[in-house]
Amino acid sequence: MTTDPAAATITTPLTALAGIRHPILLAPMDGTACARLAAAVSDAGGLGLLGGGYADPAWMEQELAAAEGSRVGAGFITFVLAERPRALGLVLEAKVPAVQLSFGDPRPFAEEIKAAGALLICQVQTDVEIDRALEAGADVLVAQGRDAGGHGRPDRGTMGLVPSLVDRAGDIPVVAAGGISDGRGLAAALMLGATGVSMGTRFLASVEAQSSPAEAAGLVAAGAEDTRRTPVFDVVRGPAWPDGYDGRVVTNQLVQRWEDDPAGVRDQRTELKATYDASAPDDFTNRALWAGEGLDLVTSIDPAAAIVERMVASAAAQLTRAGDLLR
Repeated sequence: MTTDPAAATITTPLTALAGIRHPILLAPMDGTACARLAAAVSDAGGLGLLGGGYADPAWMEQELAAAEGSRVGAGFITFVLAERPRALGLVLEAKVPAVQLSFGDPRPFAEEIKAAGALLICQVQTDVEIDRALEAGADVLVAQGRDAGGHGRPDRGTMGLVPSLVDRAGDIPVVAAGGISDGRGLAAALMLGATGVSMGTRFLASVEAQSSPAEAAGLVAAGAEDTRRTPVFDVVRGPAWPDGYDGRVVTNQLVQRWEDDPAGVRDQRTELKATYDASAPDDFTNRALWAGEGLDLVTSIDPAAAIVERMVASAAAQLTRAGDLLR
C-alpha cells in the first residue's frame, strides 16, 4: 500500500487489479445503484457497480445504456440468477469490468463471468460462503459485517470479519463492507488488512442516487442507534429470503409493531402486504429505509465525487498520522 496525502491517492492491490485510482467500490444496492450513481463513482476514481439485485433484465438493459461511456460493473443477488440468467448475460455482453455476486453460491456462474473477462467479486459473511467463493476462483472478496445496511446476516461484525478473511484469502484482495462512511473507516479497513472498502449507505445519501427526497432526508436525520436488523420487511413485502438473512433498516412503525411477533406478522401477512403496497413509495413509516451503522457520519447529501475525494484525502491523512506515531 502506498499513500500520498498531498495528492490524496491510495494505491493497493485492489486498485491495481481493478484498474481504479481509489480503493472504493459502490455497493450494488438493488435499484438504487443506478447508472448515474455508478458512473459518478467510477468517474471519480472508484468502481461503481450497478445494483442488479433481483436481476430484472429490463432495468439492467436500461441502466447499461445510460452508463455508456463510463466504466461500471454490476452486482446481483446470487440466489435469483438461476431463475433470471438473462440479466447476467446482458452485463457480460456489455463487457463490464467486474460482476459482484452476493447472498448465495457463486460457483454456477463463476466460469461464465471469468470467461467473459470480468473480475468475479464475491461478497461473503460465513465460513461456508468463504469456502464457496474461494472454490469459485473469486478475484476479490467483500467481507460484509452485520454493521451493513440492507440485506445480510446478523452474525459477524466488520471489525472481526475482515482480518479473519484476510488471513484465509492469501493473495486475493479483501474489501471491507459494513458501517464505513468516511476516510477514517477506509483507513481502519486498510489497517485490518483490507485493500479497499465497499459503501452503500454513504452513497445512498448522494446527489446521484436513485432515491427520493424523503429517503435522503431520512438518512440525514437518523443515526446509527435508529437502525435495526429485522426480517419483517421480507416477510411482509416479499420475496422470501433464505434462512439466516435479514436486513438493517431505520426503525419505523412497522418494525416496532411486529419485530417481536414473527408468528403474528406471518399470520397477518396478506393484510400487511396490502397496506404496504398501498403506501406511497416515500412513506417510510411503512416502507424500508435501508441504512447501516455508519449513519451517524451521514450529515449531508453530496455529489458522489465529493464523497470519494474527501474520503481518500481523510484516509491518507489518517494513515500519515499513524506513521508519524512510530517515529
